[in-house]
Amino acid sequence: VWYSAPTAFRLLMARGVELASSYDLSSLRLILSVGEPLNPEVISWALKAYNQPIHDTWWMTETGMIMISNYPSMPIKPGSMGKPFLGVEAAILDDDGRVLGVNEVGNLAIKKGWPSMMKAVWRRGEKFKEYFRFDPWFVSGDAAYVDEEGYFHFIGRVDDIINTSGERVGPFEVESRLVEHPAVVETGVIGKPDPVRGEIIKAFVVVKEGVRESEELKRELIEFVKKGLAAHAAPREIEFVKELPKTRSGKIMRRVLKAKELGLDAGDTSTMG
Repeated sequence: VWYSAPTAFRLLMARGVELASSYDLSSLRLILSVGEPLNPEVISWALKAYNQPIHDTWWMTETGMIMISNYPSMPIKPGSMGKPFLGVEAAILDDDGRVLGVNEVGNLAIKKGWPSMMKAVWRRGEKFKEYFRFDPWFVSGDAAYVDEEGYFHFIGRVDDIINTSGERVGPFEVESRLVEHPAVVETGVIGKPDPVRGEIIKAFVVVKEGVRESEELKRELIEFVKKGLAAHAAPREIEFVKELPKTRSGKIMRRVLKAKELGLDAGDTSTMG
């Protein structure tokens, strides 16, 4: 069983299928991903490279184990984190704690009572209460929605959602579209304050080895997002970088990107790899 992070899979994807085919993977039974959502493009690539899918999973340290996943017994829906584990009750809540319906974006929550879930936060009682502010629900801090088939889809951390010209845009959907471009390895997307639009979308982009960073490529990437998503979801600014700040588990630290962009203190960076 191979359990890794999306960052590692994206880097492997940038090397092409040749690298995967140079190893004997006959004993590999299952590939799983954790740390942050897995871009649909990576799942499609894995089917070609490894002749099997990558099973995305969702959980937190606070939940103690996998809560939602694409299990081997069910069809994988690229871009979805799957369905709740047997016995786990998950829902999408609005900002008042009401359960939302199909395809409505809100707060991803898990009903308390599962044995592996935390019972307290050491010396931080108020933090624990915040997690369970809509008792009996544990509020994860992730924005998501559930579709007609019961699959859960990650939109972004609640604090990362971008409000631009009256539209709410999740950074993950923009990042996923950019990663589909053949020049891009990975990207981190943030909202940047703007006096007219409220926020504009800015993308920090890592390109593949040998690709020339240019203004022409920036324009091409912007048009690529417009055609694949919508005009309001396209970045208005793109900056090429050599690497993205990540936690040790491979999560892109968007708040660090945003702090750097705005000239602010990045806060606690002890989890950076």
